[in-house]
Amino acid sequence: MIPNTERAKVLVEALPYIQRFNGATVVVKYGGHAMVDDELKQNFALNIILMKYVGMNPVVIHGGGPQIGGFLKRLSIKSEFVDGMRVTDRQTMDVVEMVLVGKVNKEIVTLINSNGGRAVGLSGKDGRLIMTRKMKYERDVGENQPPEIIDMGMVGEITSVDNRVLLSLMESEFIPVIAPVGTNKKGETYNINADLVAGHIASSLRARKLILLTDTEGVLDLEGRLISTLKMEEARRLINNRTVKGGMIPKVNCCLEALSGGVKKAHIIDGRQAHAILLEIFSKVGVGTQIVH
Repeated sequence: MIPNTERAKVLVEALPYIQRFNGATVVVKYGGHAMVDDELKQNFALNIILMKYVGMNPVVIHGGGPQIGGFLKRLSIKSEFVDGMRVTDRQTMDVVEMVLVGKVNKEIVTLINSNGGRAVGLSGKDGRLIMTRKMKYERDVGENQPPEIIDMGMVGEITSVDNRVLLSLMESEFIPVIAPVGTNKKGETYNINADLVAGHIASSLRARKLILLTDTEGVLDLEGRLISTLKMEEARRLINNRTVKGGMIPKVNCCLEALSGGVKKAHIIDGRQAHAILLEIFSKVGVGTQIVH
């Protein structure tokens, strides 16, 4: 049991951060292990609700890769990936939309609401929130060689964000929960990387913070030690010298683009840690890696 004096110290330490971020918009990308572990799912919902109750405006964007993969397997539809991205034909797109919008999104909304919050679920198709076009994916094949053009199917890149539906919900004190699915001018549906959606949404709202929940501690140096703070130019250097590699590259790039788009600060934190969001926002040390201007 934590002594009462220690509990009081925790509350006192949080007070200046509660004051500082009152009225601030915080965009949270929810994914990884935090979406499949029952205790972590409950913690996530409580973290988001507490943020709202102390005067912040949380906006949640979620992934759902494992859930999609499991459903495709049950339907005997083969999953194909290129550099970590799911190749999405029209049949797969139907499953992606069904799982993300119809199942995962509503489960998150229900979890928040059943714990006392007021969440509303939507996708990028609602209110023309996220407009997309087909992604043109080029893969480097070596020096002095033209890049390989790969057809990713119904995978989209974001062309515009119309945040009016989000602003309307936030003004009415609702918590928006967004599935990363968008549409083009023809009404065709596209699967979008959830990190990219979170970054674009954060930029459109001029969010105070963008928080990406991952299954790692944060950005690590070559010795595997956590880097607590990175300036933008330092982050770019770590990508160029391959200290940052693999799946961390798009996350760091997402943070850099969000910062360039008007977001004040971006965080990559370990969603496997209980109450990681609250620890990052309301404590002196924080957890994970923060990327700053």
